[in-house]
Amino acid sequence: MSAIPRVVVSAPSSGHGKTAVSVGLLAAFTARGYRATGFKIGPDHVDAAYLGLAAGRPGRNLDPRLAGVGRMVPLFTHGATALDIAVVEGTMGLFDGLAGRTDTESTAQISGLLRAPVVLVVDVGAMGQSVAALVHGFRAYDELLWLGGVILNRVASGRHEQLLREALDDIGVPVLGALRRGALTEIGEMGAPLPARQHGVEPVAHGSIAAVRAVRRLGEVIAASVDVERTMALARSAPRLTAEPWSAEEQVGTSAKLNGSRRPLVAVAGGPRFSYSYVETTELLRAAGADVVHFDPLHDEHLPLGTDGVVIGAGLPEGYAEELSFNASLRAEITAHARAGRPIAAEGTGYVWLCKDLDGRAMCGILDATAKRTDLTVLGYRDATSRTSSVLLPAGTSVVGHKMHRTLVTPRSGPQPAWSWTGGPAEGFVQGAVHASTLALHWAGRPEIAARFVSAVASHAPEPALVATPGAFSGPVLGGPPAGGPLVGGPTLSGVPVSAPQDDVSPAVAVQDTVNLPVVPETGAVARDDAFTVRAPDQAAMLSDPEPVTPDSDPRPASPEGDLDSAVLDGDPGYAADSGDAEPTAVIAPTLRAAEPAAPQAAAEADPPASGPAPTGTAAESSGRSEPPGAPESSGASESAGRSESTTAPAASGGEAAHDPDRTEVIQSTKPAGAGDPGAVAGAAVSRAADTDPAGGSPAPAGSGAATPAAKEPPGQARAVDDEETTGPTVVNV
Repeated sequence: MSAIPRVVVSAPSSGHGKTAVSVGLLAAFTARGYRATGFKIGPDHVDAAYLGLAAGRPGRNLDPRLAGVGRMVPLFTHGATALDIAVVEGTMGLFDGLAGRTDTESTAQISGLLRAPVVLVVDVGAMGQSVAALVHGFRAYDELLWLGGVILNRVASGRHEQLLREALDDIGVPVLGALRRGALTEIGEMGAPLPARQHGVEPVAHGSIAAVRAVRRLGEVIAASVDVERTMALARSAPRLTAEPWSAEEQVGTSAKLNGSRRPLVAVAGGPRFSYSYVETTELLRAAGADVVHFDPLHDEHLPLGTDGVVIGAGLPEGYAEELSFNASLRAEITAHARAGRPIAAEGTGYVWLCKDLDGRAMCGILDATAKRTDLTVLGYRDATSRTSSVLLPAGTSVVGHKMHRTLVTPRSGPQPAWSWTGGPAEGFVQGAVHASTLALHWAGRPEIAARFVSAVASHAPEPALVATPGAFSGPVLGGPPAGGPLVGGPTLSGVPVSAPQDDVSPAVAVQDTVNLPVVPETGAVARDDAFTVRAPDQAAMLSDPEPVTPDSDPRPASPEGDLDSAVLDGDPGYAADSGDAEPTAVIAPTLRAAEPAAPQAAAEADPPASGPAPTGTAAESSGRSEPPGAPESSGASESAGRSESTTAPAASGGEAAHDPDRTEVIQSTKPAGAGDPGAVAGAAVSRAADTDPAGGSPAPAGSGAATPAAKEPPGQARAVDDEETTGPTVVNV
C-alpha cells in the first residue's frame, strides 16, 4: 500500500487558470523543501513539461485512452512513491471526458481512481454570489466527488474576495486561496506569464531563462495568495492506494534477446532536460535491454557515437522547421543511419523531419514525401490497426494513438502504410527498419513495443569488442533519473537546487585503442582522475550525454514576457469527442486548398522479422470510484455519461476548405474577446493553433483588442479546435 499525499487541480472549464495554479503549487511546494512531482491527465507534452520544471523531476502523463484505465493508479504510484506531494492537473472541465467518454476518462473519474481530493480553480472575474451555485452544482453532480476546496482566480478587490468567501462558506466549501485579477497573466511585480505555447516544450527542454523565471514567479505568486500548508494537509488526508506500482521490467518481461555481449544504444530525441517522448518510453527501453542516451535534433550536429536505434517522440515542436533544416550534419547522419538498415521510430514532427522537405526547406529525405504547414489543426484519438509488420508491432495489432498536428504530408502513406483506422485512408510509412507516422503512442499502453524495438536494434547493431580493464568504472554506461528522480542539471527555483542523485552517473569517456582516459561524470560521484581503459580492436564507440545547457547559455533567444497568449491557459490540446468510429476532428481554415498528391513511392524494403515477447496486460479496476473519506453528501444528484451538444450551421464562407481525409469538423468561433471579459483570456489561446511565423510576432495580451501584424488568424477565419474554443456553429462532414 502506498501513502502518497496528492491533490487533483481542476476547473469548471478550460481558461480558468488551472495550469498556472498547478505549476505554481509545485514550485511553491519545492521552494519549501518538499519533494514534489506533477502529472497531467491526457496526452499533452507541454503542460507535463512545465509541471516537471516546477517539481524538478520529469512530469508524467496519465491518459486512460492511450495507456488504459487499469494502468492509471499503477503508473501514478510508480511516479510518486516515496515523494512528499503529487499534484495532478486535470484536463478541460472537471467532468469533460478526453473524447466524450465521461464514465472513464474525465478528471472526476481519474480523481476517483486515485482517491484524491479535488481543488477547483474558478475564474470569478465576473461573478459574485453565483460562485456558490456553480461550486455547489459541481459538487452535487457526482456524489462520490471529493471536493476539497476552491482557489479563486481574478478577484477584483478585497471586498469582492470577502463576498465570494462568505458565499462559499454558506455551502461549506473552504477557500484555499484567492488570486487578484492579472496576477497570473500580467507583467510586473505580481505577474508570472509562461512562455507562448507555440514554443511547445522547447523552453523547458533547453532551460530557457524565460521558462525558469516564469515558473519561479508563479511559485511566488501562489505562495503569497494560497494557503500552501493547508493544501498540503488536504493532500495528506488522501487514503492509501492498494495498487502495486507499475514496473517497466514486469511489463516488458524477459529482455530482448541480444546478439553478442554489448547492450544496444538507443538515442531518444530531447533537450538537455526533457525528452520529446513520454517518460515511460525510456524506462521501457532500458528494461528491454538497451542503454539510452538523449540527442537534440535542434542543436546537436551529430548522433551520439555508437547509436544503434533512434526514437523521435511527438513532443518535438512543429514550429522549429528552420532549426531542423539548418542542422545539415545531423540530417545527413540520420539519413545514413536509415540507409544502413538501423531502426528509427518517429512520431509527429519527427515523421515530418524524415520527409524530403517541409515548405521547401530540406529535411532528411528518407521518405519519398513532402510536407506543408497549414492553418488547420488535426487532432484527436485514433483506434488504429498496424497495416505492416515493423520494428514496433506486427501487422494487425490494435492500438490507441493521438494526433495533433498542423502539417500535412503528401502522399499520406507509403507503399507499406504504418496505420489504418475506420473512416480514413491509411497513414504513415514503414520503410525497411523505419516506422514514421503522425500518430503518437504511449508505450506503457503497449509495452511489447519496447522489447520488439530493442530486439530489432540489437539485430542491426555492430559488435565492437569493448573490454574494461580491472578497476575501471563499473557504473551504468548511461545514467538518467530513476522513477521519480530529479532532472539532470535542472534550474534552481526559489533557492531549491534541481540536481541529479549522486548515483546518477553518466561517464563521458572518449574511446581510443588501448588508451587510458579520465572519466568525466556529470555529478562528481566518481573522481575525475579515475582511469578507464578501453580496448576497441574493431571500431571505437563513444557514449555520452549532451552537454547540459544552462539558462544563461540557452542558444535560443528567450520568449518575450509580453507574449501572454498562453499565460494561464491549460495546455489541453482540445480533445474533441469521437463520433461512432472514433474519428475525431480535423479543423479546417476555409482559405486552404488540399495539397496535390505526390508521385508514388518506390517499393519499400522487406519488413523486419517480428520478434519480442507477447503483450503483457494489467488488470483494470472495475470501476475505480470508491467513496472517499470525508466526502460531502449530496442529495438527488447522479452522474450521467457521454453528454454532448452540437449545433449545425452552414460552413463558413471565404474560400474552399482543404481537409484531412479523416472525418472533419469546421469550427468558426463567434465568441468575442473583449477587455475585462473572462472570454478574452480563453480567446487568446487560439494562438496555440496558429502557424508559427519564423519572422516572429506575438499576440497581444488578452483584452487589448489588438494583435501584431504577424498574427496568423484574420478576423472571421475558422479556428483550430482547442478546448478554449467550445462555442460557435459546427459543421460535421462524414
